[in-house]
Amino acid sequence: MSAGEPTSLPPLASGPTGPDALRPLLDTVLDALAAGRDERGGPLPAGGPDAVATRVADALGDVLPDTGDPDALRTLVHALAAGSADPADPLCAAHLHCPPLAVATAADLAASALNPSLDSWDQAPAASALEAAVTRALARTAGLADALVTTGGTESNQLALLLAREAHAGVRLAGGANAHHSLPRAAWLLGLPDPVVIPAPGGTLDPAALHAALTDLPGPLLVTATAGTTDAGLIDPLPEIARLCTAHGARLHIDAAYAGGLLFSDRHRDQLAGLETAHTVTLDLHKLGWQPVAAGLLAVARPHELTALHQRADYLNADDDTEAGLPDLLGRSPRTSRRPDILKIAVTLKTLGRSGVGALVDQVCARAREFAAQIREHPGFELYDRPVISTVLFRPAEADDDAVATVRRRLLHEGRAVLGRARLDGRLWLKATVLNPHTRPDDLTHLLKLVELAERSLPG
Repeated sequence: MSAGEPTSLPPLASGPTGPDALRPLLDTVLDALAAGRDERGGPLPAGGPDAVATRVADALGDVLPDTGDPDALRTLVHALAAGSADPADPLCAAHLHCPPLAVATAADLAASALNPSLDSWDQAPAASALEAAVTRALARTAGLADALVTTGGTESNQLALLLAREAHAGVRLAGGANAHHSLPRAAWLLGLPDPVVIPAPGGTLDPAALHAALTDLPGPLLVTATAGTTDAGLIDPLPEIARLCTAHGARLHIDAAYAGGLLFSDRHRDQLAGLETAHTVTLDLHKLGWQPVAAGLLAVARPHELTALHQRADYLNADDDTEAGLPDLLGRSPRTSRRPDILKIAVTLKTLGRSGVGALVDQVCARAREFAAQIREHPGFELYDRPVISTVLFRPAEADDDAVATVRRRLLHEGRAVLGRARLDGRLWLKATVLNPHTRPDDLTHLLKLVELAERSLPG
């Protein structure tokens, strides 16, 4: 051993001794997760941002101490668990933030331990083959030809605009007022003209207004439709939009980050009729797919358009290596280093099958409808509308918007419930997004009671 070399080095996660090194650490992590959950005692920590920040700072102490703390793993995992909003708690129902499946999380551990990087075949031989097979299969499920793995809906939408820009010089985005905020931001980032905003009365894109815009505007145009809005889970009239795009020669992108999971369900997949007509489709399996973040995809109808992403870097995809048969991975993403997020997706699909994933989709959709029925029958609440997917909007019947906002923040501050908010028809609504298939009817009854008690406790 050379002078100055440490007498013992920390173990690695892979290699011959990796599994033996991980086993006791996993016990530490699992025990800390359980202790943190017990300390939290509910869907999120009580006390609000300042209290949580103080507790985290106390656990963290010196970020980079001169001498390491062997108990840091337990301490910080405990602090994170105690201070987390837990999507596995039925009262944590604000966002498109799913509780990940245990089997997917276990697969994610394997991906982290092996640490393949999908920027060259020699860093990820098996992962690159797995990604190619699984992405194409998922694309075919949506009626398209191929798919790229992304970090989620935002990256997928940006890639869709990039491919449209490269295929049609001067393309302009035309999307509904209900479209995800990542789309106009992507247009700005890519230097595209200011988007044309199509009215979306009632929360969905108006086909008559789209027809007028496509008639009046010069091309080329990229129309974006939404299958599962983030506020109410609404789905644009996809077949009608597709017909208009075909008639006017416009390109079509469908943001199905939320509703894409309906493809797995025989009962609900018809709501996505028209998806197969799109040039590109955003999918997001860390929503209705129960994957740990990140698990996004962009499905494409024309794989040859992916050549727009091609880059040459001699150390990663030299011409002679490619000619000798080594796969070129740089054209599969604008990112260079990429972890194998496809593994957890592949494990989930193989373990549960289409029927198993579809059953989870059916479960949360049914539970959302049951919750909506409870609200409709309760004299103290107003329901926005019957849920289209698994999002339910409601509000105390006699409350104004300020009271609705205050009720939500009070429940957050006390750590009792996590509800979202949405503004539709000029009014503020509480939003419950049912993504936990283990949620029971009495959990949602309890959630409604918490809102009722919080509203009654307001002054005045």
